[in-house]
Amino acid sequence: MAENFDVVVIGAGPAGYVAAIRAAQLKQKVAIVDKQWMGGVCLNVGCIPSKSLLKNAEVAHTLRHRAKDFGFSFDNLKLDYSVAFKRSRSNSDRLVKGIGFLMKKNNIAVFMGAAQFKAKDTITVTDKDGKATELKAKNIIVATGASAATLPGITIDGKKIVTYWEAIMQDTLPKSVVIVGAGAIGVEFATIWNSYGVDVTIVELLPRVLPREDEEVSKELTKELTKNGIKIKTGIKFESIVVSGDKVKVKLPDETLEVDQALIATSFTPNSKGLGLEAVGVKISDRGFVEINEKMQTNVPGIWAIGDVTGKLMLAHVGSAMGIVAAEHIGGHETVVLNYDMMPRATYCHPQVASFGLTEAQAKEKGYTIKVGRFPFQANGKALGLGDYAGFVKIITDEKYGEILGAHMIGPEVTELLPELTLAQMMELTPHEIARNVHAHPTLSETLMEAAHGASGTPIHI
Repeated sequence: MAENFDVVVIGAGPAGYVAAIRAAQLKQKVAIVDKQWMGGVCLNVGCIPSKSLLKNAEVAHTLRHRAKDFGFSFDNLKLDYSVAFKRSRSNSDRLVKGIGFLMKKNNIAVFMGAAQFKAKDTITVTDKDGKATELKAKNIIVATGASAATLPGITIDGKKIVTYWEAIMQDTLPKSVVIVGAGAIGVEFATIWNSYGVDVTIVELLPRVLPREDEEVSKELTKELTKNGIKIKTGIKFESIVVSGDKVKVKLPDETLEVDQALIATSFTPNSKGLGLEAVGVKISDRGFVEINEKMQTNVPGIWAIGDVTGKLMLAHVGSAMGIVAAEHIGGHETVVLNYDMMPRATYCHPQVASFGLTEAQAKEKGYTIKVGRFPFQANGKALGLGDYAGFVKIITDEKYGEILGAHMIGPEVTELLPELTLAQMMELTPHEIARNVHAHPTLSETLMEAAHGASGTPIHI
């Protein structure tokens, strides 16, 4: 006998659990299903534990390389990465338990097991002991996320050749590593490992690190990573990566690198297989993404999809926003249309990178006549006080109307500076309003005000 619900969510990551909570708030009877854990990749082996490790890395870097600047000296500095690892797991576990509490608070039924569509309105959930439970729902939301993609000819063994998953779950570090891929995951792990003294080389097929970011930001990040001793090889395609004894041999066109470990951090593939989506008629793209409209509906009435499995923009906060929109459409509540081009993007390497909207090159390609306001952190009092002043803030506007087209930042805690700018863009404010908004002094946020003054043609402190 099937259990009946208004909404069943498959996947308990940041997209799924947020959708479940919002649906429950809108008086829906809700169930959530996950085959592994509450909180998904983000809380368990992604966003949350990595930020703990990055904080440890920041302290380690300061102690190893900047101690004299702050008046500290050590006779015998010892860095224990296993403590950093334990702290990251503790923080992760705490938040995962919090998701469990939120499910109880909102009366959401939790089913742990693998889900499969039996019909358009019915799924079976098979737990680890093989017991199957049938769930029937008016609306089913697919929020199964994505997994690290492997590369042709490479065998991930989980020890010598690893993905982000194994990398974040190891409590000891290799002495040397090659990171294949200079996207967010690649440069974040490079930052962590380099801070603990690991010999790090990044290999990237495309011409620059963080290839989707503004070119000027990529150039500045390359300079800073290189200054810290990270070797960067861009525009290079590796020929092979194989384990040889206790080493990994990474063959490049002009050299072969021998290291203790290789991290494959190139791309992700959607978790859309094995759910039976095709059998119930859900349209899937050639790359495996579930196709949706702006309401998060698939082509099959009553079946919805959100988050990484749709491939719209593989970021936790985007998945959460999609989950709220889907739940509000299901509950008949007023909602919004998401503009994926204007979603915030954050990379927590050192220095941090944060952006949204169009890059300079993209704005010009679209035919805009642009104005750019920029301000360096080296002219910001708070950044100087922190001893962390590499980078800049850049705001791109349409010259004709003053519309904010995008912003690109690299520097201290720039990921925390994004909301003022994305809110301004969403509310159709111009740099003039940002410049006139009085910012507390001294704060890093003053760089936004100064860049806005610059975009308006009236810079003050530069």
